Amino acid sequence: MPDFVPTISLAELAVGQVRAVDVRGTAVALARTSDGVFALKDQCSHQDVALSEGDVVDCSLECWLHGSAFDLRTGEPLGPPAVTPVPTFEVRIIGEADAAMIHVAATSHPDGS
Repeated sequence: MPDFVPTISLAELAVGQVRAVDVRGTAVALARTSDGVFALKDQCSHQDVALSEGDVVDCSLECWLHGSAFDLRTGEPLGPPAVTPVPTFEVRIIGEADAAMIHVAATSHPDGS
């Protein structure tokens, strides 16, 4: 079972927003959609830029530099120029209402996604 690290409160991440957090030295982009909260490595696989500076579009995160979009559920690129997936991390919401905290697994999914 992965070790989970508390990051920010759920109230700090509005639907359609993305935020950069640090999970034990790993830069992670947290994105919230109407489907939930997702965590990806905060680094575009096409260029070494922060995905947290991009835009949430439906259930994807679009890189601000060249427009590569990544599926928030799998990390898979949805089109060029990126062709390599970015690692994803399991997310748990712990607590109720305004006190709910977003916890992120300290390691990415074992299959590399």
